[in-house]
Amino acid sequence: MRKKLARMTNGWASPQRLLGVPGIFGMSWLLLLLTVPTVQAQNQYEFGAITRGDRQEKSLSLVFTGHAYAEGAEFIRKALQEQRVPASFFFTGDFYRNPDFNEQIRALQADGHYLGAHSDRHLLYASWDDRNDLLITREQFVADLMANYKELARFGVSMEEAPFFLPPYEWYNDSIALWTQEMGLQLINYTRGTLSHADYTTEDMPNFRSSEAIFDSIRDWESFGAAGFNGFILLVHIGAGPGRADKFYHRLPALLTLMREWGYSWVPLKELLGPIP
Repeated sequence: MRKKLARMTNGWASPQRLLGVPGIFGMSWLLLLLTVPTVQAQNQYEFGAITRGDRQEKSLSLVFTGHAYAEGAEFIRKALQEQRVPASFFFTGDFYRNPDFNEQIRALQADGHYLGAHSDRHLLYASWDDRNDLLITREQFVADLMANYKELARFGVSMEEAPFFLPPYEWYNDSIALWTQEMGLQLINYTRGTLSHADYTTEDMPNFRSSEAIFDSIRDWESFGAAGFNGFILLVHIGAGPGRADKFYHRLPALLTLMREWGYSWVPLKELLGPIP
């Protein structure tokens, strides 16, 4: 089912969001905001979702998503423990319901990591060809997300304790951001610039990215990317399944160390982004 993009009219009065969504407002708005010395945009937005924290701060956050696979959970957990790095884990309702994953979820929770929502059934919200064309209704979206939070509540986590929502497929539009906001939540997504999110690709896919290529993209971004990794939300998958032999999470210890050698601090997502607007 398709529904044309619903234009957001609620919540865009904040300078942060005005600056974070290019193309929606005229240049006069942008120039006006840039001339106000007391206003600074801390977080970066794309289509209503926070995609980056403060570019002035040399800190970043690590987020993991999971739906059908979790073979990297124990390795990832040990790497985070050894280097005392906080992380955020966004799982679908299917993931939370899977009894094979309960022990890993409880262990991550006991270590103090953030547990969040990633939709209940890992729905595709918008067409790959045109993100402005919705494939679900608002009612379907709300029902699915509430089902995800119902599963999260079984682990003792309420919506108030998990206000950030990371969309399935990391694909959304501003209607999804608005509906999320109307539920008292904040949509977020990874920061573009590296290939870390491509660690799910399998060797038989035309868009396959090897772990070496992914790691090289991270090195390259530090050298050439705007503001380096300041305020970055770096996304990795907790599992890629049996179809991928080259597991990127095996590079996690080296990645955690490298960022610290570059002078960055790994911080919790709530610290990076602050309270939701």
